[in-house]
Amino acid sequence: MAKIELDSLSIEDLADLRERVNAKLAEKVAARQTELAAELEKLNQYGKPGKKAPAAAAAPAAAKTRKGADKGDEPKDSVAA
Repeated sequence: MAKIELDSLSIEDLADLRERVNAKLAEKVAARQTELAAELEKLNQYGKPGKKAPAAAAAPAAAKTRKGADKGDEPKDSVAA
C-alpha cells in the first residue's frame, strides 16, 4: 500500500480522501455483515430447540416467589389490643 503524505494534501483533497475511505469502509462492513448473516443462518439450523427455552419457564416461578415475599414484608402489629 502506498503511503500518502497527508500534510501535503489540500483541504479539498483530504475531504475527498475521507469520502472515499468512508465509502470503502461502508462497502466492506456491508460485505462482512452479509457473510456473518449467512454464517448465523447456518448455525441456527443446529440451535433450534424443540421445547421452550428454560429461561422462559423460570420467569413465572420467579413471579410466584415475589408474591410470597410481599406478604412476608408486611409489618405486623406488635401492640395487642
